[in-house]
Amino acid sequence: MNPLRPVKAILKKIRRETADVKTYTVQVGEEFPGELSPGQFNMVGYPGVGEAPLSFSSLRDDGCIEHTVRVVGAVTASIDKMTEGDELLLRGPYGQGWPMDRAGAGDLLLVAGGLGLAPLRPVIREVLKNRDSFGDVFLLYGARNEKNLLFMDEYEAWRKAISFHLTVDELVTDERWSHSVGLITGLLDSVKFGGGKTQAFVVGPEMMMRFVCRGLMMRGVHPSKISVSLERRMKCGIAQCGHCQHVGFFVCKDGPVFTYKEVAGLMDGLL
Repeated sequence: MNPLRPVKAILKKIRRETADVKTYTVQVGEEFPGELSPGQFNMVGYPGVGEAPLSFSSLRDDGCIEHTVRVVGAVTASIDKMTEGDELLLRGPYGQGWPMDRAGAGDLLLVAGGLGLAPLRPVIREVLKNRDSFGDVFLLYGARNEKNLLFMDEYEAWRKAISFHLTVDELVTDERWSHSVGLITGLLDSVKFGGGKTQAFVVGPEMMMRFVCRGLMMRGVHPSKISVSLERRMKCGIAQCGHCQHVGFFVCKDGPVFTYKEVAGLMDGLL
């Protein structure tokens, strides 16, 4: 099968998360591979418009998958105009996902900033589905303000199963807020995890990931046990175009999930 040949998919449901973010439930056919992993991505688009790399925000069991999308360019703006029942094209799944095989060895710390919660959502769902297979699980989530929080209707279920900590950079409404206000790095002191026995999955803006990873290492987490997701300048998805090449790595093929040990020394602006 040609790895560049897309397959047709149908938009079954569109749910608005914030003013500029929507979650799309996509029904895929038999041509789409069945083996999907948290942290992988699809190339999603439409002829004449282009494609964009989108991580899975849910791996469902009913022949559907989900992508959570913010409008940031021509492709995502085109997707934003689609309605339920419309057809789009996708290729995938591509890339190396989160190391779920190591996630149950000790504590698991999930750190998400902004839209970065979307690629961690399949991990959270896997934890909830098989809770006894994991040790202590912590989720630290930060957003710009309370109007930019994603998946709010799922928070109650998360709190019942894992230690969930929430912060915003600033408050923009007068609504009652019982969580933290400040940068997400401030939440690192609010959880007691196992240091050297902790696996950490971190995703969000690059500056945020840099400081979170440094904070984790200061607290005893080895850089080989910190995983980060680097969706950056990906274009073809199969390591042919070179847009995402960084010092021997292709983000689309060798990632987008890497250990911090692998990428900490790459060029300025990557991490």
